[in-house]
Amino acid sequence: MEFLKSNKRRSRLSEIAYVVLNIALAVLLLIVAVQFNNLWLSIVFVVISKWRILAVRPRYWVANITANVVDLVVGIGHVIFLQAATGQFWLQVLMTTGYIAWLLFVKPRSKRIFVAAQAIAAIAVGTNALILTQYNSDAAIFVIAMWVIGYTSCRHILMSYDEPMTNFYSAIWGVIMAQLGWIGFHWQIAYSLPNTANFKLSQLALITALLTFLATRAYESYHRHGAIKSGDVIVPFVFVLTIVGLLLTMFNQSTVGL
Repeated sequence: MEFLKSNKRRSRLSEIAYVVLNIALAVLLLIVAVQFNNLWLSIVFVVISKWRILAVRPRYWVANITANVVDLVVGIGHVIFLQAATGQFWLQVLMTTGYIAWLLFVKPRSKRIFVAAQAIAAIAVGTNALILTQYNSDAAIFVIAMWVIGYTSCRHILMSYDEPMTNFYSAIWGVIMAQLGWIGFHWQIAYSLPNTANFKLSQLALITALLTFLATRAYESYHRHGAIKSGDVIVPFVFVLTIVGLLLTMFNQSTVGL
């Protein structure tokens, strides 16, 4: 009985420590952004926070790193967003609140709906962060980064289904994201919001996230029935087609020099 009580106490303490440390990380990133405005220092803190990736035998490092890329993409994207929102403290606090929600309520979950949400968030945040920082860089760097984000996000989803062709399908989705990245790099459209400093919402990020959502719904139908049932995807398809159509036809003014 004492042993069980001890285990429960230890478990409760671990949960409290997890919550406190994650909130502390988010607050630390906010302080660095506001007081020092140092992007690289913030990125270092995000990477250090993933120290447990390497706290195993070296032969597991590659697998651990691959499994944690989605979280790293969201974390690094978050600090890029904080940097872009310099001067708008309310927005930085809002972003920090969102990151805390990610760390405490989204990232730890293993149900498929949350795994899909994690991957879609990585696509949206990673692509938007790329647009904010690499809009004037070499196209090859941008395209390769899009492939990595697409590959790891797709793999993140498929691993929850024990898909035997995970790497192959992930590589294909990475190529699709890379192609969209090449188009988006040369046709950059981003939306400015009131009182958000240099933060902008990338059209490419919205479209890639929507397409990933649609692909996830299609794969879920395929996994369940052995074929994609129209009844499972018709509503998501119409929704995505409508939003993408509106973005491409009504909100299509190019933004130069993000």
